[in-house]
Amino acid sequence: MAKAKATIFFCKECGHESAKWMGQCPGCHEWNTFVEAPNQTSGKRPGAGRGPGGSTAAGRFLAAGELRPKKLSEIETSGEKRTSTGMEELDRVLGGGLVSGSLVLVGGDPGIGKSTLLLQVCRNLAGDGHRVIYISGEESLSQIKLRADRLGEFSGDLFFLCETSLELISEVIVWEKPEAVVIDSIQTMYREDAGSAPGSVGQVRESTQTLLRLAKENNITIFLVGHVTKEGTMAGPRMLEHMVDTVLYFEGERNVPYRILRGVKNRFGSTNEIGVFEMQGSGLSEVANPSEYMLSGKPEGASGSVTVCTMEGTRPVLLEIQALVCRTNFGMPRRTAAGTDYNRVNLLLAVMEKRAGLHLSDCDVYVNIAGGIRVNEPSLDLGIVMALASSHRDAPVDDRMMVFGEVGLSGEVRAVNMAEKRVQEAAKLGYTTCVLPQVCLSRFPSPPRGIRLVGVRNVKEAIDLW
Repeated sequence: MAKAKATIFFCKECGHESAKWMGQCPGCHEWNTFVEAPNQTSGKRPGAGRGPGGSTAAGRFLAAGELRPKKLSEIETSGEKRTSTGMEELDRVLGGGLVSGSLVLVGGDPGIGKSTLLLQVCRNLAGDGHRVIYISGEESLSQIKLRADRLGEFSGDLFFLCETSLELISEVIVWEKPEAVVIDSIQTMYREDAGSAPGSVGQVRESTQTLLRLAKENNITIFLVGHVTKEGTMAGPRMLEHMVDTVLYFEGERNVPYRILRGVKNRFGSTNEIGVFEMQGSGLSEVANPSEYMLSGKPEGASGSVTVCTMEGTRPVLLEIQALVCRTNFGMPRRTAAGTDYNRVNLLLAVMEKRAGLHLSDCDVYVNIAGGIRVNEPSLDLGIVMALASSHRDAPVDDRMMVFGEVGLSGEVRAVNMAEKRVQEAAKLGYTTCVLPQVCLSRFPSPPRGIRLVGVRNVKEAIDLW
């Protein structure tokens, strides 16, 4: 029998394997996506046995009943045990806390605060009596200590290791038996048998597979720090996100003190939750009331400024939309959108001109969501329309007014979800008026105390309110 090849080729987009390099993947039809990786199988495949009486390992497992498929009623489950990280905002994004044996990938731009966040998590877990190991492939022990000294006092069974060889790291994890491990970062880890440089597609794939097996077999929660590309996506093969249990993205601007932790994949909870943090000299501080924080510094009596409410998972967050409309000095008007979809703004401008009679085709238009946050929820449509109309007329909107609603191409204002929570959040922060879709008024049998509800059917009714 011929000896199996030492390496194979696989598509980094869909995982299709091939014995030789191919220009186009037959699975996903993408070009130049095949990369080389070590072949971990040789000889017959494990499932080549013909039955329970076969001589293969699979045949022996079948004979013992270990590979027998089970009905759903035969599967035993134990209650899902959650471990708090000591940070409520992070627990919210994780779905209530850490799950033993899970693999969590944390990505974000360089310097955004990934290592700081995980170091604080390690401190909290160790302080609660858990055994934790922080493994760094990018910093020396002295560098980690300098950063830890800025965060405060550390106690408990928290250990640090500087190593990049996964063979050695695996032995340390099995020997020390920690409950949680941080790998900073996955792009610096390497396996001797992978045959490529650290950070390459093959190395990242094989390293993640090794850590995934360690997490599941030893019931350890492992955090992976991942680098991102210039486009903002996770560096390495796309299948890296498919291999892990949870993917978290740390977002924010360098000149803005707050950071947003967003879950884009979670096998143990919702993927719509966010956690809000503020970067301070002593580390990351949780922001318990994001609405109040986002609206700090909002100008009073300024035209083009409107307060809107967006939903991040189950949490309502109030934001300020700013718009500036002025006559253009050139033949081609300029359109700029920061924090929201550019094409959506152009669509709303066309609706305003066609359905509300506002002539904006010869005007420069600038739309911004204050604070640097990016939101694409349709409920912001009505707020953008009212901000544009306010700036165009140079007529300020009431500072105590909150707006939400989706706008259709016919100019109608359509219903959005969780209208009750949005109104409650506005009332809690002292807003006295809420402009919302007319169809949402039926969800309020009795008006909420302290806030007046104004229903609108189309954009013309909303613009004519003031």
